[in-house]
Amino acid sequence: MTLNLPVKLCNALLFKNRGGPCQILTPISHAFCELATYMKNVFYFISILFFASLIYTKSSGQEVNKKAEAAYDKAMLQLRDGLVRDAIPLLGKAIEYDPNYTDAYLSLAGVYGELKNYQQCIHYYELAREKDSAYFRYYELPYSIDLAELGRFSDALNAINDFLALPKLGANSIKSGQYRKNCYTFALDYAQKHASSNYTFAPVNLGDSINSEHSEYYPSFTIDDTTFVFTRRGEGVREDFMQSTLTKNGYTKAKLIDGSINIEPSKGAINISQDGDWLIFAGNFPGKGDGDFDLYISYNTPSGWSEPINMGYSINTEFWESSPSISPDKNALYFSSNRPGGYGGKDLYVSYRRPNGSWTPAENMGPTINTAGDELAPFIHADNQTLYYTSNGLPGYGDNDIYVTRKINGKWGVPENLGYPVNTVNNEGSLFVASDGITAYYTSDRADTRGELDLYKFELPREYRPAKTLYVKGYVTDAVTKKYIPCSVELTDDSTQQAVTKLQTDETGFYFVTLPEGKNYTFTVNRKGYLFYSAVFALQGKQADSTYVKDIELQPITVNSTVALKNIQFELKSFQLQPVSITELDKLVQLMSDNPSVAIQISGYTDNIGKDADNIVLSTNRAKAVAEYVVSKGIDAKRLTWKGYGAAKPIADNATEEGRAKNRRTEFTVVAM
Repeated sequence: MTLNLPVKLCNALLFKNRGGPCQILTPISHAFCELATYMKNVFYFISILFFASLIYTKSSGQEVNKKAEAAYDKAMLQLRDGLVRDAIPLLGKAIEYDPNYTDAYLSLAGVYGELKNYQQCIHYYELAREKDSAYFRYYELPYSIDLAELGRFSDALNAINDFLALPKLGANSIKSGQYRKNCYTFALDYAQKHASSNYTFAPVNLGDSINSEHSEYYPSFTIDDTTFVFTRRGEGVREDFMQSTLTKNGYTKAKLIDGSINIEPSKGAINISQDGDWLIFAGNFPGKGDGDFDLYISYNTPSGWSEPINMGYSINTEFWESSPSISPDKNALYFSSNRPGGYGGKDLYVSYRRPNGSWTPAENMGPTINTAGDELAPFIHADNQTLYYTSNGLPGYGDNDIYVTRKINGKWGVPENLGYPVNTVNNEGSLFVASDGITAYYTSDRADTRGELDLYKFELPREYRPAKTLYVKGYVTDAVTKKYIPCSVELTDDSTQQAVTKLQTDETGFYFVTLPEGKNYTFTVNRKGYLFYSAVFALQGKQADSTYVKDIELQPITVNSTVALKNIQFELKSFQLQPVSITELDKLVQLMSDNPSVAIQISGYTDNIGKDADNIVLSTNRAKAVAEYVVSKGIDAKRLTWKGYGAAKPIADNATEEGRAKNRRTEFTVVAM
C-alpha cells in the first residue's frame, strides 16, 4: 500500500528539487532545459499546496496553539505569493507561540533550504526531530538532501537508510530514496579514492555588469578573454545573446550583441570561436530550420554579426541539436542531439570541417562518452584535448554532474567526475574553462544571485585542469611579392610526430592557434604553385598564456629553387628511413601531385666523418631511398633523379656536432616545370 504523507509535510518539501525519478520540474525555456533542468515554477506548487493545506491543520497530530496556527497560515500566504523571506518571521512567531509546533520547524527548514542557507536548514530539521522523532522519520529524505548540500554524505546516507526503513513506502518514495542512497554512496566512495587537498570552492558572482534580475547562462570567451558572450533569458520564451568586453577596469556592462543575430526570439546555447570570428548557437527559427532546434553560424563583420546561417544537413536533423562547442582550430564541432540511433535520450556528436569549409556528417562520440541518459553542454578547451560535459547517465552526486575526458593518442579517455563541491546533489549546468586552465565559469542560482540563474567564476581543482596553453599567430605570405596567401597550416608535435591540428588562415593569410605548452612543433604548409614549407618552431620551455609570432614565407616554384627536408632521418650509417621521416615525405608527395609538371632532383649530404668514398655511397643511397618512397606513392619515376654529394657543400662548421648534424641533410631542387 502507498504511504500518503500529510500535506503540510509537502509544504516543507516543496522548496527542494528532490531529484531522481520523481523530481518535480517545470522547464520554462529551451536553454533552461539544456542547462539546469532543476529550474522549477516553485510558486505554482506553493499555491496548490497552500489551498490544500487549509483542509489539514494538524498534520503531525499535535494540538496547536491558535495564535501559532494563525501565524503559520499567514506564513503560507507569504509563500504562496513568492515572499519566501517574509515567511521566516511569521514561522518564528508560530514557534514562539507554540515551541512544540513541529510543522513550523519543518517549514522553516524548507524555507532555509530554498534560500540555500543549509546550516540553518539542518538546524531546524534537527529541532523538529527533537520535538517529534516519529513524525520526523518521514522527512529523512529532504533532510538527507540538505545534509548532502553541506558535504555531510555519511550523515546523509544514514538519514536515507532510515527513510528507506519506513514501512509501507510507496514505489516512488522507494525509487527516490534508493536513487539518493546511490548518490551518497558514490560520494563517499569518491572521497575515499581521492586524497583530500587544500582546494577551496569559492564561486564569485560576476556582478551587476553581467548578471541581472533575469537568468544568464552559457558563458563563452575568446582565447584572450577580451570578448565574453552569453545568453540572457527575456520575457516569455525570448532569449537574447549578450556581449561584454574586457577593459582595464573589468568587463563592461553587457549589451545585446550587434547585428541581426538577436532578431529571432527562440534561441539558446551560444559559443564563440577562440579567435572571435564565429558565433555558433542553437535556434528554432520558423521556416529556416530542419525541425526542432538547429545549429546556426554567424560571422564577425565590420557592421556586426552577420545574418545567421543554418549549418546544414551534415550537422542538423529534424530532431533537436544544441549546446555547440567549436574547437580552437575551428576544425571540430561538438554538440548534443536527441536524434535516433544514439545510446540514450541526448548524446554528444562531433563533425569535422573539411579543407573546402564543408562539414562531415556528424558522428556519435560513442559509448565511452554517451550513456542511456542525457549528455549535454560539451566544452572543448583551448588545449584541444580536454573535453568537459554534463551527464545524468553516469554515477554521480545528483541528476546532472560535470565530467572531464582527455584525448590520448587520438582517443577519448574514460570520463572523470569533477567531484564535490564542484558537483553537488543539484543539477549542474554548462562549464567553460578559460585558456589559463585555472579559471572556470558556470551558471548557478546561489544565495547571492541577482535573480534566478547567474554567472559565476571559480578556480578549477588542480587534477581536472586542462593542459596549459600558449598562442601562436602569424601571416603566410609570398616570399617574392610579400602578398598574403590564404592557405592551410598543419602543425605536428615533434615528440610524437602526430598531427596536432590543421588550421585555415583567413583571407589575409592570418592564423591564430592555441597549443599545449612544453613542446616543439613543426609547421608545414603545402599550397599549389609554391614549394612546401616545413620548419620547427621551438616552443618547449616558453611561457604559457603568452603569444608568439611565426610568420611563414612561401617560395614560388621556380627552376633551381631548393628546399631542405629538415625532418628526414635515417638509421646510423644506414640509408634506412626512420618512421619520423614519413610526415615530411608525404608533403613532398603532395607537392608533386599538386604540380604535375614539376620534376626534381633529390640530393643527399653527409658530414665529414669517415672516408669520402663511403660518404658518397651513403649519401647517394639515402637520396635514392627518398626518391623510391615518393615513387611508391604513385609519382612517375621519370620526374625524379637523385644524387649523393657526401661531405661536399657543407652549410655549417663540421668542427662541432651541431654543425655536423646540419650538414647531414636531404634537399630537393626543382629541375623542370
